[in-house]
Amino acid sequence: MSKKRDYYEVLGVAKNASEEDIKKAYRKLAIKYHPDKNPDDKQAEEKFKEAAEAYEVLSDAQKKQRYDQFGHAGLGGNGGFGGGGMNMDDIFSQFGDIFGGAFGFGGGGGGGRTGRRVTRGTNLRVKVKLNLQEIANGVEKKIKVNKYVACKTCHGSGAKNGQYDTCRACNGTGAITRVQQTILGAMQTQTTCSACHGEGRTIKDKCHTCHGEGIVREEEVITINIPAGVTEGMQLSMSGKGNAAPRGGINGDLLILIEEEEHPHLKREGNHLVYDLNISFPDAALGCNVEIPTIDGKAKIKIEPGTQSGKVLRLKGKGLPDVNAYGKGDLLVEISIYTPTHLNHEEKKALEHFKDSKNFAPNPSKKEKGFFDRMKEYFD
Repeated sequence: MSKKRDYYEVLGVAKNASEEDIKKAYRKLAIKYHPDKNPDDKQAEEKFKEAAEAYEVLSDAQKKQRYDQFGHAGLGGNGGFGGGGMNMDDIFSQFGDIFGGAFGFGGGGGGGRTGRRVTRGTNLRVKVKLNLQEIANGVEKKIKVNKYVACKTCHGSGAKNGQYDTCRACNGTGAITRVQQTILGAMQTQTTCSACHGEGRTIKDKCHTCHGEGIVREEEVITINIPAGVTEGMQLSMSGKGNAAPRGGINGDLLILIEEEEHPHLKREGNHLVYDLNISFPDAALGCNVEIPTIDGKAKIKIEPGTQSGKVLRLKGKGLPDVNAYGKGDLLVEISIYTPTHLNHEEKKALEHFKDSKNFAPNPSKKEKGFFDRMKEYFD
C-alpha cells in the first residue's frame, strides 16, 4: 500500500471514539484477517498489518495526539510499525492479549506460537534544529546516535553459537500457571516465569562480546527524512530506530523533537511569515519600490503613494507549506513609517513648512507633491 489510509477509516471508528471502542474495532478486524483464518492470503495479511499499525498509533495517547494534529507526517511519515518492517511475531508479541482465546491459544499467535514474552528496547529522543528554508522545503538529516545495537558476534541472541536451552521451570512457555482451590472453585493465575524472565529459554553459553545481553553500545548514523511544514515542538517518530532490545527483542523507536532556528528577518505565524518593513515618510507619501527578504532569497514589492502606517501587503503563497499538504501560507509585509529622531536645522525648517501646508488633505496639490520630492531628498 503506497498511500496510507486514515487510521480512523482503517478501524472504522470516529475521531472521538473511546479507547475501548478502538480496542474492540481492532480486535474485530484482527480476528477477521488473522493469518490462521486466512492461510496464504496476502491481501488478508496486509489488512491484518494495516489494522495493527492503526491500533498501535490510536491506542497510544501521545501518538494519537500527534496523528490528530499532523496526520501521518507527525509520525515521521512512517506511521505505526505496520509499514516499518515488523513481522507477524512482533505484532503477536505486542498485541497478543487483544486476541484472547479466539484461536485457542493464550499468547495471541498461531501455528505453534506460545505466550513467551518478547522484550522491547527503549525509545530514544533527539532534538533536530531546522532553519526556515529547511522547514519550507523538507530536508534529509544524518545524525549520529549513541545507542544499543544488536551484538554482531551473536547476532543479538546473547548466546555463543546461538545455542539455548528450553527453560525447565516453564517448559518454554515463558509463564508459570498455578491453579488454586478457593471457596468459589478452582482459580487459575498466570505469572511471568522468574527463571527465564518470560523468554521461555535460557542461554547455554553466553556470548563473550555482549556477556549474554545480545546488545552492545555503539554509534550509529541515522538518516531522517523530515517533511516540509513541520513546526516547533512537533515530534516525529521513526519505528524501530531506537535502542535494540536484549536477546533479539523488538527495537524501540527514535523520537525526533523539532526545534526552529530564529530567522533574522522573518517571523512565523502558523504557515504564514511576517516581515516588518520600515519606510520613510516621503517613501510612504510618494510611493517607491523596495526589496524584501523571502525564504528563497529576495523579492521586489511596490509601495503605493499614500501608504499608511499599519498597512499589510500580502504575498500569496510565499509562506510555509502545510505539513499535511493542504496548501501554503502567505508572506505578510507589515508597513511601519519611520519617524526620524535627530533632525538638522534644514530638515526641521522643511518640516515646519510642511506643518503649515494643506498636505493633510486627501488629494495633495502638485505644489505639495513637489514639496514631498524635496523632503525625500533630505531623508534619503
